[in-house]
Amino acid sequence: MKQLRRAGILGTGMFLPEKRVTNFDLEKMVDTTDEWIITRTGIRERRFVEPHQKVSDLAIPAAEMALKNSGVSPDKIGMVILATFTPDRLISATACIIQNKLGCKNAAAMDLEVACSGFTYGTTLGSSLIASGFCDYVLVIGGDILSKVLDFTDRNTCVLFGDGAGAIVLGPVEGDEGIFDVLLGADGSGSEHIIIPAGGTGMPTTLKTVEDRLHFVKINGKEVFKFSTKIVGDMIEEVLHRNRLTLNDVSLIIPHQANIRIIESAAKRFDCPMEKFFCNLEKYGNTVAGTIPIGLHEALSQGRIKEGDLVLLVGFGGGLSWGLIAIRWGKTVVKLA
Repeated sequence: MKQLRRAGILGTGMFLPEKRVTNFDLEKMVDTTDEWIITRTGIRERRFVEPHQKVSDLAIPAAEMALKNSGVSPDKIGMVILATFTPDRLISATACIIQNKLGCKNAAAMDLEVACSGFTYGTTLGSSLIASGFCDYVLVIGGDILSKVLDFTDRNTCVLFGDGAGAIVLGPVEGDEGIFDVLLGADGSGSEHIIIPAGGTGMPTTLKTVEDRLHFVKINGKEVFKFSTKIVGDMIEEVLHRNRLTLNDVSLIIPHQANIRIIESAAKRFDCPMEKFFCNLEKYGNTVAGTIPIGLHEALSQGRIKEGDLVLLVGFGGGLSWGLIAIRWGKTVVKLA
């Protein structure tokens, strides 16, 4: 095994389905209004897949873009990690399907299910594999298709989500650039707050579970909001403290895009401008494991991340779970497709 080394992000990519669904479209489907959704969430529209599309159809083009931008050929990837809770099927792992279609012939492959924290967990795992010398390059994808697991009679839930995927290629970097700290956590006492009740071994699929609409996402909004507004600030505070940094040292924070009020709460806690936080949820809604890598790619495309910048990727959600990745940006992404 090689000595421990630091991993950095060498390339990014994203993919969104073409179909735009505005709040006005949802007004025709459920008892809601554009004003109600914007006021409570900050979301104006989202993307939905067509009936034939599955999560691998989003993940593969996002991964192809990340590979192209990184300059790393598929055969050099040692591990493919897909963070999702909406796989193509329960078995085999969707990451194996992706590995085959991308031509990552030398890679192991696995799915990772931690809902909205999935990308930060997957990135932590990938960087650890590189640090240990297990492999040189890791492809991490975060993506979900929520439109197929939403109850469009539940106005409090169905307005929040969209479909999409983002991807990164991790590889070894030199000097002080790359991922220099991570924070992961979970509190299983809140595991009932974000669930799909049926379809697992605890409640196998039956005619009754389908009739009772138990195969759709259920959210305890009040408890999730309370958890989220606290954990985002707590994570940022802890990582800054143990690295002897302040928020002034941070160039950009890319949080999970769940609700604009959660992001506004963090900005208020640190008395900093909202511009410190990257936000795109008004266009895409909550794509679960896809929000952070999509945001990262867009931030790079917009020139909001430059060499030497300190960037925080902040995930939180189902589990309840949370994760933060701290990165010193270096000479990584050469071009963006």
